[in-house]
Amino acid sequence: MSTGRTVHSFTDDALGDLDAVGLAAEIRSGGVGREEVVEAAIARAERVNGDLNAVQADCFERARRVAGRAPGGVFSGVPSFVKDNTDVVGLPTCHGSAAFDPRPAKRTGPPAAQFLAQGFVLLGKSTMPEFGLTASTEYVGRPPTRNPWNTAYSAGASSGGAGALVASGVVPIAHGNDGGGSIRIPAAVNGLVGLKTTRCRLLDQPGARSLPVNLVSEGVLSRTVRDTAHYLAAAEQYRLNRALRPVGLVEGPGGRRRIGVVRYDVLGRPVHQETGAVLDSAVKALAGLGHEVREVRLDLDARFVEDFKLYWALFAVVLSAASKAGHGSAFRPRDLDPFTKGLAGMVRRAPWAVVPAVRRLRGATALYDAHFAEVDVLLSPVLSHPAPLLGELAPDQPFEETFAKLVDYVGFTPINNIGGGPGISVPHGLFSNGLPGSVQLSAARGGERTLLELAYELEEVSPFPRIGR
Repeated sequence: MSTGRTVHSFTDDALGDLDAVGLAAEIRSGGVGREEVVEAAIARAERVNGDLNAVQADCFERARRVAGRAPGGVFSGVPSFVKDNTDVVGLPTCHGSAAFDPRPAKRTGPPAAQFLAQGFVLLGKSTMPEFGLTASTEYVGRPPTRNPWNTAYSAGASSGGAGALVASGVVPIAHGNDGGGSIRIPAAVNGLVGLKTTRCRLLDQPGARSLPVNLVSEGVLSRTVRDTAHYLAAAEQYRLNRALRPVGLVEGPGGRRRIGVVRYDVLGRPVHQETGAVLDSAVKALAGLGHEVREVRLDLDARFVEDFKLYWALFAVVLSAASKAGHGSAFRPRDLDPFTKGLAGMVRRAPWAVVPAVRRLRGATALYDAHFAEVDVLLSPVLSHPAPLLGELAPDQPFEETFAKLVDYVGFTPINNIGGGPGISVPHGLFSNGLPGSVQLSAARGGERTLLELAYELEEVSPFPRIGR
């Protein structure tokens, strides 16, 4: 039995219940003032952050100074947050870790530049777990980020702070990134839309494209499909990857599709009963809209899971070494969470296994592509079971137990990161504990338009649950 409560900030102020596109339109028309909007968002953050712990660092005074002269763009004047692993000049980047001494960044990194160019007024940095290496935004010796639907539960990760801030109404949209589900997971457990784009669709963190397998894609978490669609179109206008077909602005449903329904995770295991019921509801909705629906299986095996686990563990080593090299004495490896240290230990125990694992993962793009030979889209759960209670995935739990729980929980999202294809988390229904349900749509590389069109349809036929309604 949980002892949490619902926490949200929706009220009759300048933000109201508007999504980011609607709020930007109100600002442009003069219906609300830029300064008024920023003050409302700051008041909302101050009202709920004591309960949610979703703000890593704020720049409220800076936001007040620039509110009246926000840059142009489709979201001009809309307040938002950037995730704590992305450099913004003047704000510290601590990657969710207590091992860093907070020091202001000297420049804004490419992902934040692409995000902020759309006219957002930055309110600060959102929380994340250490280096984004787990699926719940929890810490050692510090309060966790809490799910606003029920504060006893996890807000997901690694973009957990972004998810909590958007779902609770502080801002309508926020920056995130996704290396194994880190946009889609917090979107799922907070009742939001979360799109992981095709590899290299948007600008990456420095050095990401030189990694053996580039897992991480940048993006946003939002309350409506149109916010995500408008952001992607605007981001493409800022910097278009000419190696990929442009998505453009998707404004509604498209044609009928062949949809493959995935009911079992990468190890062939069934999901939680309620997760399966949410999937069944989405299948019924899409079939009722005239889409061709058939049952399929993921064509992967246990070796894929073991290779991904080892490569993910390698991230702990690489990120720690890069942090030490870049920050010197301002980074203290001894203060890393036990979970991060446990991941690094996996690599130290089997260094000989890294190279063949990477080689196989590099070949997994073809395995991913093969899933779309006879279907246009895969429909699956985002996660294997509803969000866990806080503490179940805490980083100070025994490492082997926690890692096994993560494998059981995150059974559907990593394939998109390895294969490089897009996936979107779409809210759908409610679980018996009151938390939002969700499903994932995945497409071949470059298939974001198809995913957004289907997401619009699901939003129309089954309006997304919303806190405070």
